[in-house]
Amino acid sequence: MVGAGQLARMTHRAAVDLAVRLDVLAATDSDPAVLVGAPHRIGDPLDESAVVVFADGCDVITLDHELVSNEALQRIQRGGIPVVPDPMALRFAQDKLFARSELHARGYPVPPFARVDAVADVEAFATEHGWPVVLKVSTMGYDGRGVEIVAGTEEAAAVLNRGGIWVAEEMLDLECELAVLVARRPSGDSVTYPVVETVQRDGICRELVMPARVSESLQRDAVDLATEVVTAIGAAGIVAVEMFVTTGGELLINEFAMRPHNSGHATIEGAVTSQFHNHLRAVLDWPLGSTSLVAPAVAMVNVLGTGAESAAMRNLPAALEVEGASIHLYGKEERLGRKIGHVTVLGTDPDEALARARNAVEILGGFQ
Repeated sequence: MVGAGQLARMTHRAAVDLAVRLDVLAATDSDPAVLVGAPHRIGDPLDESAVVVFADGCDVITLDHELVSNEALQRIQRGGIPVVPDPMALRFAQDKLFARSELHARGYPVPPFARVDAVADVEAFATEHGWPVVLKVSTMGYDGRGVEIVAGTEEAAAVLNRGGIWVAEEMLDLECELAVLVARRPSGDSVTYPVVETVQRDGICRELVMPARVSESLQRDAVDLATEVVTAIGAAGIVAVEMFVTTGGELLINEFAMRPHNSGHATIEGAVTSQFHNHLRAVLDWPLGSTSLVAPAVAMVNVLGTGAESAAMRNLPAALEVEGASIHLYGKEERLGRKIGHVTVLGTDPDEALARARNAVEILGGFQ
């Protein structure tokens, strides 16, 4: 697995269960996966040569983030080592402009968008779709980074002056945001998890409930759309398809993540087979596990750093008093706004489960 963050850490736990050796390419010896004993090699996951060298001797390569050289992954694949997801499919997660353009050309529903290279392009887009305009950097953006809402030309100019390729999108009126996790084998078999309802603030997922509090018909439409598009682009492993639901009832594809995803963390306790187990099984082209929930409702709240050193660890004993709270801390430095853990609660009612998860996070001192 290229990368050694919390996703690799939790995938390593699943690998232990299956007696799979999961080597990780870690930037430092204090990366979360390294701290729990994952076999590792030190190297920059953003360095093409480091990724190629790391792959030597591996049976298959997968990722814990998309900020990996696609060219390096293609070189590895040409050398006879399978890469999951396939680098061509991975472009849909790495390049927003490519994804928007290709999905639109294939007839899939996406928000109104346009490439913008100059302020005049943003003005023209706003004339048709209104201010404010959402500007998204096409590559290397994640967790709210590279997403800006601009109300006029001066703000747009300041963003475009940073360089890079930018995509303008209409500022939509949203009813909610959804995610559908698809586990797909390279040979084609796939399973989907119940639809997840996510709450995003500042571009970061703050909390979620499973199943989503939307109509059964909308859930079916979301699952059907996710399954169809993941198959169409040839993605494999765990694929998170994030979607917008507008106040007008439109279901639109927002973006992809082609690795275990924050929207699936609650499956560790909440589903028969966690996303991490199914990612490994899919990557190795093994039979996939049941995605059924083990409770009527599952809620998860992320723990974000407050900047206070070791605050979550100091408060952990008190947070463990919250009934039914499953607490996961990642061993990361508690910088302000950084994801340092999550709390999952199972229940019969989504609002009640969410309230208990929030309570545990508040005790931990996790910024909400």
